[in-house]
Amino acid sequence: MIQKMFKLPLLAVVLVALIATGCESVGKSMSSGKPIFSSSKSSKAQTQAPMTTSEAINASPDYLIGPLDKLQIFVWRAPELSTDIQVRPDGRISSPLIEDMVAAGKSPSQLAADIEVALSSYVKSPEVTVMVTTPGGNFSQQVRVLGEAQQPSALPYQAGMTVLDVMVAVGGLTEFAAGNRAKLIRGRGEEQVTYRIKLDDLLRKADVRANVPVLPGDVILIPESVF
Repeated sequence: MIQKMFKLPLLAVVLVALIATGCESVGKSMSSGKPIFSSSKSSKAQTQAPMTTSEAINASPDYLIGPLDKLQIFVWRAPELSTDIQVRPDGRISSPLIEDMVAAGKSPSQLAADIEVALSSYVKSPEVTVMVTTPGGNFSQQVRVLGEAQQPSALPYQAGMTVLDVMVAVGGLTEFAAGNRAKLIRGRGEEQVTYRIKLDDLLRKADVRANVPVLPGDVILIPESVF
């Protein structure tokens, strides 16, 4: 019987090893100038990709509210106007004194500013804060994993998320995965860039150089091995 080459407990061992060796390995990689992962397009496109977690966070666009997101709207000194609400499938919200305001496609700060304008007819100098308490599945804010993962799925993006975080969440690779031929697809249309990522090196050899940040909208494709 063919046994699975990758089990969930192994992920925990790999994670501990990466934490222990991460800083030293990343430092060597950065100082040597070696790319952490390779691009199938121009070198210019490769250098523009974020190579550290802090750069990835800075490069990540603002979170955009989507349908079915759950929001907390807080109006300072007006508790009767503060509310918890869910964005409707059509992307709109209704709250006290506000009807059918478009929320989808706006950042929380943009929506807060729009609510302040709407409430200014009823409240003097309203101050509004909008927080996303539960993401509802905005596709542009997801990282998707397809192919030979144990549990292919779409994951809500979190600031600082890396390929290792994504692979732990989907249970690792299947026994038939060609991890070192996996691809990370970023962007759309003419801006789309495809990178080769080495998941076998990351997950089975604990090579921290193969662990790279991901961004909202990234797609990871894991092909099947050819025997």
